[in-house]
Amino acid sequence: MHYFHWIAGTILALAWFSRIVDAAIGMPSVANIAKAEWDRNPVAPSGSLSSGHLSYGGPRVSIIVPARNEEKDIEQTLTRLIELDYDDYEVIAVNDRSTDATGEIMECVAEISRALDGRLQVIHHRELPAGWLGKTHAMWTAGCRATGDWLLFTDADVLFKPDSVRRAVAYGEAERADHVVLFPQMIMKRPGEYMMIAFFQTMFVFGHRPWKVADPKSKDHMGVGAFNLIRRSVYEAVGTYEALRMEVLDDMKLGKVVKNAGYAQRNVFGGDLISIRWARGARGVVDNLTKNFFAVLSFQWWRTLISVIGLAFLNLMPFLGIGLAHGWERMPYAIALASMFSIYVGMSWRSGVPAYYFLLHPLSTALFIYTLLLSMFHALWNDGIIWRGTRYPLEELRKGMV
Repeated sequence: MHYFHWIAGTILALAWFSRIVDAAIGMPSVANIAKAEWDRNPVAPSGSLSSGHLSYGGPRVSIIVPARNEEKDIEQTLTRLIELDYDDYEVIAVNDRSTDATGEIMECVAEISRALDGRLQVIHHRELPAGWLGKTHAMWTAGCRATGDWLLFTDADVLFKPDSVRRAVAYGEAERADHVVLFPQMIMKRPGEYMMIAFFQTMFVFGHRPWKVADPKSKDHMGVGAFNLIRRSVYEAVGTYEALRMEVLDDMKLGKVVKNAGYAQRNVFGGDLISIRWARGARGVVDNLTKNFFAVLSFQWWRTLISVIGLAFLNLMPFLGIGLAHGWERMPYAIALASMFSIYVGMSWRSGVPAYYFLLHPLSTALFIYTLLLSMFHALWNDGIIWRGTRYPLEELRKGMV
């Protein structure tokens, strides 16, 4: 046991300490477009090669919003989108076979838009073709109709501030980026949300290095469903959403194909330029992740079990070790815990999650492990996933993975 604690503690100390050092050095390089320097119009293009549009306020942007059974949020989302302070843009909302009032609400907002400037158009899907997920089919359909030089893919429950798109496009044009990912501000109201989202963000920083995304030599990539802004020419070059038609993790996989193709990818902070309440309570986080957590492990049970062991060791062992070890054996565990706490402190500056939620890290770890196993169990039991009322077989999902 003496040697175990030294070996395990040293591995954990090195893993957590190296990541916090890496983050401390790299995070400042990630731009924040909420700063005053980005409160400007994009440089006017000499002309649009893809759509034939020319605007003195910047390139034309097509904002694409897929929605299925989003009657609670869709009105506010679309209303804010048609009130952006950007000169040349359109909004294409896709009602993907909704069984609630989503379609009717979309049409009501479109009627208001027509009385103003007609920026919003609505597409209604009644059926889903074989070989497609509903969401990817909706985005592909809207992309085919879009006329913008930039395409912005977003979700039906994202809240945009008026200057959000203008700042993002100004940054993309100035940096000659091909794909811009804007991190949303997470709206959290319950302790369970703070706890679970804090853990999710900790693992995100540990597993994905946002500061390395801009490095063309690294394999780090990024994609966020709330704000994927991509040049139309690049979108078409990587195969459009047709190449991702059966991808459950379509937002991240879009980032992957863009990075793998050698295009310039950037992710940025933006304060509350866009915001979203991702889940309601800890149970809501579990429910949201159950459908797609297994997809993160490529729908492979053995990878899932290995990941469960890895998650437990990485996140629980520092807490257990500091209590079970004796004397100087506790030192590496203490370094791991201090590094983990430093990540929570750093997150508290940006996300508003108090650093003391670090104390609930073991509980959130247990809930995430439970969610991962639950996601695997549901997928294997149903031989597929059920997403918004539609069942997608595992065989098709595995074949369609990028």
